[in-house]
Amino acid sequence: MHASLIRRQLGGLIPPKIATPKLVSGGSGAGLGPLVDFYSKLPKGQVTERVSGIKGRFFNGKNASGAPLVGLIAGLFAIGYTIDYNMHLKHHKNHAH
Repeated sequence: MHASLIRRQLGGLIPPKIATPKLVSGGSGAGLGPLVDFYSKLPKGQVTERVSGIKGRFFNGKNASGAPLVGLIAGLFAIGYTIDYNMHLKHHKNHAH
């Protein structure tokens, strides 16, 4: 891949270079206006609580639900039924009952 293609793809992820060494090392602080403007536009407010793992996502908090447990039971039933049915078909392959 070309460097320009990578730079274009990562352009949205990497913040713009506002604080240049010249602005930061000036000492007066007057040159930091663009940096202050950039950070003042960032969203402010309460931090949302972090939810991690299956237990945190489905069984705790405002999204608490037993649906994943019901889905797990239904999935195990479907897998077991499929295996049992295929074994039954193998039984009837050579001799009927």
